[in-house]
Order: sequence, then C-alpha cells, then structure tokens
Amino acid sequence: MIEQTLSIIKPDAVERNLVETIKKKFSQEKLKILKSKKIQISKDEAAEFYKIHQTKPFYDRLCNYLSSGPIVVMVLEGENAIKENRRIMGSTNPKEAAEGTIRKLYGISIDKNSVHGSDSTDNAKQEINFFFKIN
Repeated sequence: MIEQTLSIIKPDAVERNLVETIKKKFSQEKLKILKSKKIQISKDEAAEFYKIHQTKPFYDRLCNYLSSGPIVVMVLEGENAIKENRRIMGSTNPKEAAEGTIRKLYGISIDKNSVHGSDSTDNAKQEINFFFKIN
C-alpha cells in the first residue's frame, strides 16, 4: 500500500552536513521525497510535537535537542512508507541499529540519532500536518 510518512533529519545530522546523503539513502530505498524544508523550531513547538512522550523521562532532553538547531522535515511516500522508513532509519540506539541503517552509519547516541520517523499511520498524519498543515 502506498503511504506517506514524516521524516526529520535532526540537528546533529544537519550540523554535520548529512542532509543530502540521508535524502539520497531514502531515494535509493524507493521512498520519494514529496516535500522538504529546512526549519528551526522553538522548544515550545518541539514540546507540542513530542507531546506523545511528555510522561517519559527523556521528554525534556528530546525537546531541547530538537529545538537546538536547524532540522529538515520531509514527507516521504512509497510502498509501506512508514515501515520502510523505520527499517532504513534503524533502531533508536545507534549501537543496536542494523548495519547500513542511517542511525548505525551516522547516529552519535540515543539522543543524537540523526533522524526521526513516524511510527504509525495516525502519527504520520498528525506529524505531517504539524509541519506542512495539510488538512
């Protein structure tokens, strides 16, 4: 099934000039980049975006980090795009990520793991709308 999902290239990867390298990886894996923009969000916007994690111990760190520098937000489309994006990204912890995944190749730590991707159809819709205001 053709789906859309949100992908974020996080501040650590933007700072290390990995944007085009990561975009190329998505394209090579048959995910089409429909929309892309480089932005900087506030801590309040990060808190709203990551609201689903607000009860978790890492929530403040996550919000501080996502708002710490420019990010690139993208809408990816393809066959089973949500699942495929998560496979391409790899495990949250780069040390546990499969060889060849973005997080294994470029992730620095669990916090600075270079990319974010939606984890479900509902979250993909909400996250895309958060950044691209699609009804």
